[in-house]
Order: sequence, then structure tokens, then C-alpha cells
Amino acid sequence: MDSSAVLFNQLKAAHPFFLLAGPNVIESEDHIFRMAKHIKAITSKFGLPLVFKSSFDKANRTSSKSFRGPGLEEGLKILEKVKIAYDLPIVTDVHESLQCEAVGRVADIIQIPAFLCRQTDLLVAAAKTGKIINIKKGQFCAPSVMVNSAEKVRLAGNPNVMVCERGTMFGYNDLIVDPRNFEWVREANCPIVADVTHSLQQPAGKKLEGGGVASGGLRELIPCIARTAVAVGVDGIFMEVHDDPLKAPVDGPTQWPLRHLEELLEELVAIATVSKGKQQFKIDLTPFDEEY
Repeated sequence: MDSSAVLFNQLKAAHPFFLLAGPNVIESEDHIFRMAKHIKAITSKFGLPLVFKSSFDKANRTSSKSFRGPGLEEGLKILEKVKIAYDLPIVTDVHESLQCEAVGRVADIIQIPAFLCRQTDLLVAAAKTGKIINIKKGQFCAPSVMVNSAEKVRLAGNPNVMVCERGTMFGYNDLIVDPRNFEWVREANCPIVADVTHSLQQPAGKKLEGGGVASGGLRELIPCIARTAVAVGVDGIFMEVHDDPLKAPVDGPTQWPLRHLEELLEELVAIATVSKGKQQFKIDLTPFDEEY
């Protein structure tokens, strides 16, 4: 069994859930190493399987002036170093088909951004790396769409696919999380991940001094969405974490403070452990017998 299949099976069997976590974007090698060290130490206390996350390039920023990261070549070098140093699997995202081969040589999970979840060529190119593919559900998509997206990966010869719920557009500058989607996306017949940070973005909802807009967010509701997700019984949690969110160059309003990660995970593990969310409730519609 190859390494991707082994990791995929480990994540599927994780109890009560696995965690994809890290800073939104690579800011520096030193920062990535610090974050990996602290996040691994915290998740190890709870026995949670951790896949470390960060992006080498944020290609879909609201503004062309936004920080994007170090780029493909330098970013992958940093991710490979942290992978070896802390013995951690890595998840990072791709935006173009031509990036997949290089990313697949470093990353254990290739993430498909929500805006690109239906792009067949990208899904196929990612699938052909043999790595686990995590597909973010588009903010504009019904959960049923993800059945087709996951199938594109499988038809390309890769059975190691996951689907991630990350909110649904609600008007122009807001997202909502419909808990029903955690159940409906199970139709994709694969592990289900809840992105509890991006799902609280307010896209282009923050006006900047001097003109222009940036994405805002509702960080204070991250525990609310995370509690809901683990109670419903998702297989994994995706969470962006930062040691200084107010100074984060990208998506600061929706990154969870590192200082509160242990406290939140402790609560989520407790909820998930007592929940029966992963078991389908059997509803009996036969007439009620008062003598029963």
C-alpha cells in the first residue's frame, strides 16, 4: 500500500477527528517552523492526527496589492523542510494544473480551492499525482455538486479524495454555514471536512482607508461553527491558526489565535467523543403503540 493510501486510511479512521491546521500563507521560514512546532505539540496532547497547512501562493486575493506568499519554488522548499523537521504530513493548495506535479512531490494532500472545485482539468491533474485530494465546496455550489467533483478524481484513477464544506454565499459580502450540508455532502462517499475559519469570511466586506476593499470575517464565531461540525460528526476539521492574527498579512479576521487553540480543541474533542453524529439516526415511522 502506498504512502497516500496509508495516510488516507489513517485519517478515515481518526477518532474523534483529524485536523488540517496552520497559518493561511507562508510568511517566512521561521514563522512556519514556529507554528508547526506549537500546533504539533498541542494536537499531540489530544492524540489528534495533524496535517500541517500553509499556502505558497494566494492567487485569488481580493486586491492585486495583497500579500500572496513566496511563490511555488520557494514555498515548496519551506514546506518540505518543515515536513522533515517535524515529521508532519503537509496540505497545500494549487490553482493551476501545471502546479500539481511539483506540489505532489512535497505535499501529502493537495487542496482544490473552492472557486475551482468544478475545474475538471485541475481535478484530474491533481488526482494523477496519486496524493490525497481535498476539494473545497464552492461557495456557489449545492452540496450535491461535490458528488461529481469527487467522482472526477476517482475516474482519474485516484480513490483518495475528501470534500470540505466552507460555507455558502449569502448576499454579496457574507457566508453562512448550513449544518445540513455536513450531512448532504456525505453523498460524495468520502471523508467530510469542515473549514471552520474560511466559512466565516465576509468576502470583500471590509472597506480600506484610501479606497478599495478586503475580506473581513467573524472570528468570534469560529467556536460556534466548530462545535456544530464536530457534533454533527464530520471526519476532519480545517482551521487556519496564527500566533498574531491582527498582524497576519492574509485573512487575519478569520485565523484562530494560537494561544486559544488548545482550549478550543479540548472542547471539540469532548463534544465529538459524546456525539453520535457519525451514526445515521434510524427513524421509525410505524404508528406509535401506547402499550409498547
